[in-house]
Amino acid sequence: MIRSLRGTVEGAGITYLVLNVQGVGYLIHMNTLKYGYEVGDSVHLHTYLAVRETALDLYGFPTTSELDFFNLLLSIPKIGPKSALQILGQADVAVLTEAIQARDSGHLHKVSGIGKKTAENIVQFLYDKVENLPNTRAADATATTPAASRSHSDAIAALISLGYNPGEARSTVRTIATFSSTTDLIKQALQQLSQN
Repeated sequence: MIRSLRGTVEGAGITYLVLNVQGVGYLIHMNTLKYGYEVGDSVHLHTYLAVRETALDLYGFPTTSELDFFNLLLSIPKIGPKSALQILGQADVAVLTEAIQARDSGHLHKVSGIGKKTAENIVQFLYDKVENLPNTRAADATATTPAASRSHSDAIAALISLGYNPGEARSTVRTIATFSSTTDLIKQALQQLSQN
């Protein structure tokens, strides 16, 4: 089992990158755009090796919390590695954890764009499991406390309700690290969006 790799990015697409580790190029499936990796970057990735009859596929994550959540998603019926990766591309670990703990699939669907049925399955199947994760302090680089996570989620929902693209709303809100309230966060996000 390949559990982690450290190397230099030598190629990247939207859903994969090629990581050169001491002269060997590993194709790793991941949400490349989410992390802004470029050719020449030195990166350390935590990996999951999916073994199929016809292929060995590597999936990579910059944090162990994302890898742990990826493994949790795989425990849900009808969710395979590609679907799990797509889910993590739509919603951060903090947002997923918060929605599961609150048993709020509707909020998860609205904020992330994850389909209603998938959001319901995530909440239903993972409610009893999410507490056992070693890194579930709503831990993600984008949100350090449950209150911050909720503010980010509420701001994203507000921007979506104003007609902004969900992906654009999420990426804009994630860039704002300092804010005094959810209202302040929304104002800052609107200012950024108006400058684009």
